[in-house]
Amino acid sequence: MARLLGGTLIGRLPNGMVPVSLVLWITAGGGSLAFAGLLAALYGLASGLSQPVKGRLMDRYGQTRVSVPAVLLNSSCLVALPWIGADGQPAAVTAVVGFAGLITPPLEAGLRALWPTVLPDAGRRRVVQALDTGSQGLLYIVGPLLASWLATAHNPDTALWATAALGLAGSAIVLSAAPSRYWSPATDGPSGTGRLVSTGLVLLFTALGGTGFALGAMNVWAADMAATHHIPTLSGVLPAAFSTGSFLGGLVYARRTWPGTTTIQLITTSTLFLLGWLPLLADPGPRAASPSPGYRGCSSP
Repeated sequence: MARLLGGTLIGRLPNGMVPVSLVLWITAGGGSLAFAGLLAALYGLASGLSQPVKGRLMDRYGQTRVSVPAVLLNSSCLVALPWIGADGQPAAVTAVVGFAGLITPPLEAGLRALWPTVLPDAGRRRVVQALDTGSQGLLYIVGPLLASWLATAHNPDTALWATAALGLAGSAIVLSAAPSRYWSPATDGPSGTGRLVSTGLVLLFTALGGTGFALGAMNVWAADMAATHHIPTLSGVLPAAFSTGSFLGGLVYARRTWPGTTTIQLITTSTLFLLGWLPLLADPGPRAASPSPGYRGCSSP
């Protein structure tokens, strides 16, 4: 269990590192924040949209035959970016970043599929799934901090290379384990895409898209704050502060039973999420900006 969870967390660190690394890499090469933000958004969007396809491929061919080529190609793209150059052809950089997002290895989906095999007992499985979910917040605390430290202490190219290496290392830990190598789906499951295009799921994705917009804008805003105040590490510190608040908010939410239905709780916490961003419109300094949206924004179910 420790090997699978630890390896997955290491292999998914690029999810928290790539947006910050791309923004710092582009701006250090003289590119605009607008283009840097576009690349960060493209990577995340391509990764998210391709997950259902990769999940279906794993159901058909197994985890090894899907995730191994995915992580090799993904890491190769990240390593190739410094070779292309941030001041190179924008079209080539955009194509490589988009392709890297499309082929991010589906480690989290693979891990959740493994838990019934590794832990047949339902009670123990619920505990480890809660640990799995809660520990994901660490990715977006450690990832931005590590990326910004590598970019400022060394250079943005180093941040991209380290991101690729961590993705390879974590994936190797998971994919070389017997449960992953010999996994196969328990049943064939229903065919078609009806469940993915149901009205409720489409509405949920639409709502989450607004949250994703806010998170993506924060990475660009953090880079602008770093340039304005001449504190390069703010590019990683501000996203990490947000993720720390999210992690703590999740713990607070999970530790007690809250009044009202899930719908009321979601509307309430979404409202608090909005209010948490409003003080940033006053353009506060780094110390005032760090605690603003995170804790109030992400204690939602």
